[in-house]
Amino acid sequence: MLDVNHIKTILRSNQVMVENVKVVHRDFDFYDGANFVLVGVRRAGKSFLLFQQMQHLLRIGKTWRDMLYINFEDDRLLGFETSDFERLLEAHNSMSGSDEHPILFLDEIQNIDGWHKFARRLADHKYQVYITGSNAKMLGSDVPTTLGGRYVVKTIFPYSYHEFLNANGVNLSDNQIRLTTEKAKLNWCLEEYMCYGGFPECATYPAKTEYLMSVYQKIYLGDIASRHKIENTFALRLMFKKLAESIKQPISFSRLTSLISSTGTKFSKSTAINYMEYSKDSFLVMPIQNMADNFTERETNMKYYFVDNGIISLLTLDNRTSLLENMVATALWRKYEAFENTVFFYNHNIEVDFVVPEHGLAIQVCYDLGEEGSETYIRETQALLKISKKFSAYERLIILTYSGKEYKIKTDDKTIDVVNVGNWLLSND
Repeated sequence: MLDVNHIKTILRSNQVMVENVKVVHRDFDFYDGANFVLVGVRRAGKSFLLFQQMQHLLRIGKTWRDMLYINFEDDRLLGFETSDFERLLEAHNSMSGSDEHPILFLDEIQNIDGWHKFARRLADHKYQVYITGSNAKMLGSDVPTTLGGRYVVKTIFPYSYHEFLNANGVNLSDNQIRLTTEKAKLNWCLEEYMCYGGFPECATYPAKTEYLMSVYQKIYLGDIASRHKIENTFALRLMFKKLAESIKQPISFSRLTSLISSTGTKFSKSTAINYMEYSKDSFLVMPIQNMADNFTERETNMKYYFVDNGIISLLTLDNRTSLLENMVATALWRKYEAFENTVFFYNHNIEVDFVVPEHGLAIQVCYDLGEEGSETYIRETQALLKISKKFSAYERLIILTYSGKEYKIKTDDKTIDVVNVGNWLLSND
């Protein structure tokens, strides 16, 4: 049980911190009348979105009498219990001199047992509430049931390419982009974004590899190993490395088990399945299924992508084509909220990197398409033409390349758009 005066001290220091923290604005709509739960991988910027909203409210006339912010990973809250939630409200009311409902910003609330009962009660009593958390089982898939539809759940990702450019001071107006110097910076940013990803704090951080390593250690040792009491962290590391090396190809649980067991470490198929579920729950990886497979194959032989390219750069070498495809996957993951049930790959006599059936979209990812008639050119174009003939709904055919000119390929009454991946990322296609 925490003392009310101790909680008041924490709330006051949080107010000063929020007012002074530098926030890079992100395009996110906290529309009126809704309570939000923000979920996502660690360091994706969930807390900074709360800071952004609080600073916005302060600018439009709200004061700290009207709201409170608390982070449940604060070591000063050690020993916080369910009963202390009421003392949190008591402390704020004492500071504000009012019994009016404050707007609550509750950061990493999943660390407190019984949080969902408090969150549900707040919503029932018409409080406005913003919640963040980093665990999908507690704050993602279970929210509709746990909170009874009282909250809007939004997945927060590391920076999009557009946000990455904004953080690095690139002006995206048409006139600026035409300037040679601005184009050079745009090209540099695309290279940085592809190689080091979009974790917000890393976007302008000079020692990017060191930062990424610290985040990676926190995710797999903190969010996965510690939470699930995994002692064989060596096997967990190997699994991530094998996944990173297999970005472009499906990998089965049996294959993964065989690869890791061949190193001499004890690793079973059931362990592989469990570790994969833990990784998904921490938002570290996301699978996509082969649309052409039967149910069993769909569930056991998938392609896996990482939430951020920087993690792949830590785990692999000579990986540019993998980084390119993963960058496209994360953009699709960000665009389609029901990613796992919306985006697929197709592999059955035809190999297509990404298909989105409900939007009639088929995408091939190719670092360099080459000239017409080259082996790569034929392979990539023919795959799209074949799938569009097999399934007439696929009318949007795209080949994404890292560099090179953009143009249209018209053949067999079909049109394939060859698009630079940087432009595609900015177009939010």
